[in-house]
Order: sequence, then structure tokens, then C-alpha cells
Amino acid sequence: MKITVVGTGYVGLVTGTCLAETGNEVVCVDIDENKVQRMKNGEVPIYEPHLDVLFERNINAGRLSFTTKLQEGLDHGEIIFLALPTPEDEDGSADLSYVLGVAKDIGAQMKSYKVIVDKSTVPVGTAEKVRATIAEKTTVDFDVVSNPEFLREGFAVDDFLKPERIVVGSSSERATKLMERLYKPFVRSGNPIIIMDEKSAELTKYAANSFLATKITFMNEIANYCELVGADVDKVRRGMGTDSRIGKRFLFPGIGYGGSCFPKDVKALHKSGKESGYDFQILDAVIDVNNHQKVKLIPKILSHFNDDIQGKTIAIWGLAFKPETDDIREAPSLYMIDALLAKGAKIKTFDPEAMDNVKAKYHDQIEFATTMYGATENADALVISTEWSIFRTPDFTKLKNNLHQSVIFDGRNLYDVDDMEKEGFTYISIGRKEA
Repeated sequence: MKITVVGTGYVGLVTGTCLAETGNEVVCVDIDENKVQRMKNGEVPIYEPHLDVLFERNINAGRLSFTTKLQEGLDHGEIIFLALPTPEDEDGSADLSYVLGVAKDIGAQMKSYKVIVDKSTVPVGTAEKVRATIAEKTTVDFDVVSNPEFLREGFAVDDFLKPERIVVGSSSERATKLMERLYKPFVRSGNPIIIMDEKSAELTKYAANSFLATKITFMNEIANYCELVGADVDKVRRGMGTDSRIGKRFLFPGIGYGGSCFPKDVKALHKSGKESGYDFQILDAVIDVNNHQKVKLIPKILSHFNDDIQGKTIAIWGLAFKPETDDIREAPSLYMIDALLAKGAKIKTFDPEAMDNVKAKYHDQIEFATTMYGATENADALVISTEWSIFRTPDFTKLKNNLHQSVIFDGRNLYDVDDMEKEGFTYISIGRKEA
């Protein structure tokens, strides 16, 4: 099949590359000329595990190509995916200007029947807006479909190639059959393609992300309460997780969620509810708790240093909002860095993938080490912000020799409290006793 993907961010590039992997001819469109040229040269502009292998293979096979010209993409594809940014607006709603702007251009340039697919995460009713925007500019027949993505950064390639489910919102039999044909190779193991109306499909994505964000936030609340009453959140988590109605996933407490999806989607659903006359009280609490949780370690750090960290050097391991990505959007590390700098601390950081993105934000305000141990040399304390695998089994002797004080503030509960006590560290984590 001939496919066009408009937008080459995380979603667009993964979508285009994975669709090419099953034999489709895919053209990706982006307005960034420099980015398109880099991709033409075989450079993957984002870090996503395993994407580089598929990317190179499909370019070499002639199934994946790139252009800055929307007309070229429209002439190529029968199915046109819109994988465009929907950033958070000032009032918390999703900004649809990119989506509707491209929809207007599609209407003006479309020459034959197309299926226009909303792949971006968009509020309920967006398919109708896209349909109306295109219809204003053309008399050519077309359909608009909602096909939300469920891709986890760090696992996006696997999630696309082996989806748990595919959701398609369509009121057109013609468009539905094309989407089913496109996705059939990805569900050979029997996982479902779920067909529904467009509004339900749009809401499904927001509901799923908001529920997961709520689950994380609830566990963080339990962890905070554990600290007050002397309970151990690890034991509570295991006791809860063995209940099949609850499940083990998303029960790990920490310093809050970040990234491009959960914060934006929770706020957008909350705002959409208000616009429809409904108050999502649970989401009010989720947003509030998560904002506080991101800086949960700051009072603990200040308390340890008697409220004076002026001139102290704090090492931070992990800058990305989660492991296996270079994405720093809404990352808790940034909130902690801002709070520590405001108190006069010096910051030394290390992250396997995200340092270039953080350098673009802070420049020479903080120091960037070339290794995880380099970040801890002559530091007064270590803060763990992201649970990268390389941080899980460090050389504690080397760590102790590097630090002025053997103190670790762990925002991801990577280590066993009793083990850290034996290693001779002051170890402060989330929802557990201090070592």
C-alpha cells in the first residue's frame, strides 16, 4: 500500500518506518528542511531503541523516503497519517493549530480520494473539525479516521510491530476496510483491531493515559503516607500487585511522571471536560499531586544539609523523563535542577542519551559529565532521577570514594534499603525507611 505520514516526531517516524517494514511504500513529510535532509542521509533524528536498524533497512530498500513537499506526499499516498504536534495550550487544552493547518492544506491540494488519519493525540471532536476544514477547500471525496497511537517511548518499535490492540474510529466502511488491510500484518497473533466511532476512539487514548497517570499518582500518594506511618511501600506494592484486578504494572512509586503524553493528555482531558460542563475531580488531584511529587526530594535534600546547600555540588543521574529515551519534556529532573539552582547549589549531571537536549536548555548553568562516575567526583550528594539500567548495579566503593558525603537521594527506589545500610550510605528514597 502507498502511505504518507505528515510529521516525523516520535509518533510519525516510528509509524512510517514500521509501516515500511511490512512492505508498504511510505513517504514522510516534514517542513523542517534540515531534518529531512538528515533523514535522507540516513540519520535518525530521535533516540528510540531498534528504530535505527529498521530505518536504514527500509531506506535502502526504497520503501521509506522523505520530503518537505506536502503535495508530493498527497500524490503518493492513499492513506495520509497526520502525526503532528498537539502541544499544551496556555489554558491546558490541546493546541490543534498544526493539525488543522495541515488539514486546510490537504483540502486545497488533494486531487483524489484519500483516507485522512488522525494519529496525533487529539480531543474528542477533532475528526469532525478536520473533516470540516478539508471539506471547505475541496469537492474531492475523502474520509477522516481516528487511529490513536499507544506507543511507549523506549518501546515504541515493539509496541507498533506487536500491538496489544489497534483502535480505529471510522464511520466509513470504505475507510475501515483500508485500515483493516493496512494493519492486518500486525495482528496475526490474534490481538484485536477494535472498530468504533471517531469520538470514542479519540477519548480512548485520553482515558487510557489518564488512568495510567492516576495509577502512578495513587501509588505515589501511598508512598508518601508510608513515610509518615513507617510502612514500606515496596511491601504494599507487592501486596497490591498480586491482585489480578489491580495488576503489577505502574505501581512503582517515585518522583512523578513526565514526558510528552501523560502530563499533556491529563490536562487536555481535564480541560475538555470543563468545556463540556464536566469536572474531572480525580484529574484535579492527579495533576496537583504530580506537580508536588516532582520535587519530593528537595525538602529531603535541604533537611539533610540543614537547609543550606549554597555552594554544594549535587550530582544527578538521569535527565530523561524515563529510561530508553532522550525526551526531557516535563522530566522531573528539570524541576529538581531548577529548585536546586534557586537554592544556590551547583549541579553535575549524567544521562546516557538526554544530555544534548538538557544542554540546549541550561547551557553552562550546570555541568555535564562524560560518565556516571564523573558526575559524582567531588560531589556532596547523589540524586537519582531516571531509572536507567546502568544505574542499577554501580560500583559503590568507587561511588563512596567520589562523594564528599556518602549520601544518595533515590527518586526511583533502585536499591535495597538494607543493602545500602551495609554499604555505609545514607540512603533516602520514596516511601521507605531511611538507611
